[in-house]
Amino acid sequence: MLFRRRNPATWRDRVRAILWPRKGIDRPFRYYGKRILRLSASPHAVAVGVAAGTLSAFTPFLGLHVVLAVALAHVLAGNIIAAALSTAIANPLTLPLIWAGTLEVGESLLGAPSEHSGRALDLAGLYDHLTFSDLWGPVLEPMLVGSFALGLPAAAVAYAGTRVGVNMFRRQRLQRVLRRGRPENPPPPV
Repeated sequence: MLFRRRNPATWRDRVRAILWPRKGIDRPFRYYGKRILRLSASPHAVAVGVAAGTLSAFTPFLGLHVVLAVALAHVLAGNIIAAALSTAIANPLTLPLIWAGTLEVGESLLGAPSEHSGRALDLAGLYDHLTFSDLWGPVLEPMLVGSFALGLPAAAVAYAGTRVGVNMFRRQRLQRVLRRGRPENPPPPV
């Protein structure tokens, strides 16, 4: 077999690889960052796409983050691939924090605390047991208001950081290419 291990992995190796991968936990995020930096669109379009993905990641609508990000990036003339990739901000590690923050901020802005405030929120479990109309007033409406209150500043920071990062990355890459293309001892003019 072409990709088989020389020494089969033990159960300890498998458990360790699940808890702490050999290449590190942050490897997928570095990969997404490189993919975004290397997109061929303008820095503004890439930054708008990242901002759209960041904003949509704060919404409480599970499974629709990519659809919302792509639609928003299309409307704002941003890069669609950057928008889809940047929705990875909403992952299993960050979603509980995002949900708690958007619910608290939304309730404080609306001035109506719900029965879910002050304790852990299992939004996926609530989606399973309640209808959309039962969820709208006490949970989704405050979360949607809070998602815009927290998501818009996060999107602005993501836009600024991405635009600066893409410009710096392209400038450094151009300098590397120019250094490689310039010989140390140029040939004499003919």
